Formats: sequence, C-alpha cells, structure tokens
Amino acid sequence: MLFGEENFAKLQQAKILILGVGGVGSYALDCLYRSGVKDITILDFDVYDESNRNRQIGSDAVGMSKVSTLATLYPNIRTIEQRMDMAWVESFDFEPYDLVIDAADTTKVKIEIAKKCYKKLIMALGSAKRYDTSKIEVTSIWKTHGDALAKKIRDELKKAKFNKNFTVVFSPEEDKCKEKGSCVAVTGAVGLTVCSEVIKKILD
Repeated sequence: MLFGEENFAKLQQAKILILGVGGVGSYALDCLYRSGVKDITILDFDVYDESNRNRQIGSDAVGMSKVSTLATLYPNIRTIEQRMDMAWVESFDFEPYDLVIDAADTTKVKIEIAKKCYKKLIMALGSAKRYDTSKIEVTSIWKTHGDALAKKIRDELKKAKFNKNFTVVFSPEEDKCKEKGSCVAVTGAVGLTVCSEVIKKILD
C-alpha cells in the first residue's frame, strides 16, 4: 500500500468539503476519491452546459445537476445542492470537516469563507486564460503575486483587518486571451494540486 496502513486509515477517516465542483473542484474530487478518502461532501448549485465540456468531469451530462451527476460517478459521496452566497456562508457549519476546499467562483464568497474557516482552508485561485501548468504555485495568501483574484482577496482581507494565514493554489501566469476561456491542463492541474495539499495535511 502506497501510504502505509496507518496513513491510509487517516485518509479514509478524513472529512473533506469541496465547495464548487467545476474545472478545479471536480478534479480535486476525483483525486481524493481515488486516493482512498471516503468521507467527501461536495456542494454546488450549477448544472452542466456546453461550455463546461472541455474541462469538467461529468460534463457530458449537459443540463443535469453537477452534484447529482457526480454522485453517480463517485458512489457514497455526500452532496449538497446549494447556491453559495453570503447568507449561506454565514449560516453554514464548517465545524464537522477536517479540511475545506474552496473552488468557488465568487470573490466575496471566497473572502467570507476564508474569514470563517481559514484554519482548515485550501483555496483555489484564478486558473482561467492560462495553459502553462509549470507556473502553478502553492503558498500563503499573503505571498501570492501576479494574480488579480489573489490581489483582490488580499486587499479586501486587509481592509477587514484580517491577517490570518491560509493555503492557496494559484498561477501568476499572464492571461493568454482577452475573452473568457479555460484550459483543462491548468484547471485540472490546480485541482490535482489541491488534492495533493489535502493529502499532505491529512498525513502530517
């Protein structure tokens, strides 16, 4: 067994929450599931459309709920079909989870999630408009650079006088297109990197 019996037991017992199961979150889910994590909860409110098919696991089910579709692909995961907004962040109980993966899209929501559960948070930042996976980095939110979303989050946290630390996965690669667009090489690699960080934290 790759992890050893004791470590594998830790993976099986860990409780992981994944917020958003799109181009990043779905790959984090796949990686954790295949690594032996048994207690995974996914939360999303979206349905698949044609624009998802280049980068999201399960996205051949156009028009179908993401969480319902993924529940058929990954038996025994827990699902919450819920829109992530400020009211939800305020009321949701993060306490039962060992680690929280934030793969959400909304900046304000990401900031509030960080304030509420920074001790157990791994946040995925911008991965669209890029295609060089070698640029992906793992660091503290306060050491990020070259990423507009990271800067926005840093600035808003400073305004709120929030100075706690949490882990982020980001890429400082410059945008390669002006229009919206995502390359699965990067979104998937960010999701897999997030999974790696989760495994390291569980085993440490």
